[in-house]
Amino acid sequence: MPVYKDEKNKTWTVIYRFTDWKGNRKQSTKRGFKTKREALAWEQNQLKMKKAELEMTFDDFIGLYIADKKKRIKENTWSTKEHIIRTKILPYFSKRKLSDIKPKDIIAWQNEMMQGKDGTLYSPVYLKTIHNQLSAIFNHAVRFYGLRENPAAKVGSMGKKKSREMLFWTKEEYLKFAEAIMDKPISFYAFEMLYWTGIREGELLALTPADFDFVKKTVTINKSYQRIHKEDIITDPKTEKSNRTIKMPDFLAEEMKDFIRQLYGISSSDRMFQVTKHFLHHEMERGTQLSGVKRIRIHDLRHSHVSLLIEMGYSAVAIAERVGHESIDITYRYAHMFPSTQDDMANKLNNLRKDNKDVN
Repeated sequence: MPVYKDEKNKTWTVIYRFTDWKGNRKQSTKRGFKTKREALAWEQNQLKMKKAELEMTFDDFIGLYIADKKKRIKENTWSTKEHIIRTKILPYFSKRKLSDIKPKDIIAWQNEMMQGKDGTLYSPVYLKTIHNQLSAIFNHAVRFYGLRENPAAKVGSMGKKKSREMLFWTKEEYLKFAEAIMDKPISFYAFEMLYWTGIREGELLALTPADFDFVKKTVTINKSYQRIHKEDIITDPKTEKSNRTIKMPDFLAEEMKDFIRQLYGISSSDRMFQVTKHFLHHEMERGTQLSGVKRIRIHDLRHSHVSLLIEMGYSAVAIAERVGHESIDITYRYAHMFPSTQDDMANKLNNLRKDNKDVN
């Protein structure tokens, strides 16, 4: 295929032709190479990529992986994946041929990751996350591009799935906290929504007046807010089950109605809580210091709501529907919080036997 020098710019240009996956003949041009050798090397890599040959470099395959996956994944999720690929995976495997990466190479990479960087060790959960991402890349090559096996899966994971104890506030702890932050209305109303409905932080920050029905006293969750690359992004909620309508207690419905009245000039489609996640985290810290309650994460307010509902006697199915758990199995992770029913079962069985004897 033609590789020629542009005498005016003193650079090399490649014109290459290929057949795409639909069987169509294509032609493309790439300019600006400093040497003929660079132009030829780039041409060979492009041809391998178009044919999806596994002799391509890992770096080149990542280009295919991005093209295949990026549009199928939520933007905030992809941002996290892209950061892991760019900072934890490509620096190690970038120039290696995809087909040449063996289990021993994965082990060496794992050892380097477990040693951390600049004296800082990665958490067990993060180690598992970055391994899962590497394994997902090889799985993609196996499933769609003919790689014989996934060397990362053969080695096995590192780290662990569960990171920390599930923390939560009791109702009494939350009320102390809420009183401490009442001097800032936007903080107070934001945390009221988080604690009394169990919605996620991104769901809170995406709320608009149109999401509230004050006749039915409900709030509809159908979107999530993210700050990505210094831009405000509204996405779909985390999962399909996250699309839900939540019944609010009377006092919360009145509080939200009052809050909206205070937002001068707000339209029905404007975000009500125009603050950042950083602001909420700062207010969480301020409130815990003023109130003296134990420090928890903002996401732990969701755990706190689930704990409150369990204490009130609601079933796992009802709780899962309210908080938008994708699977009832997620709700059963709170199993240790559900009260034991063994004594109650035994007493009822005793009563049945007793009633039967009385009849006889």
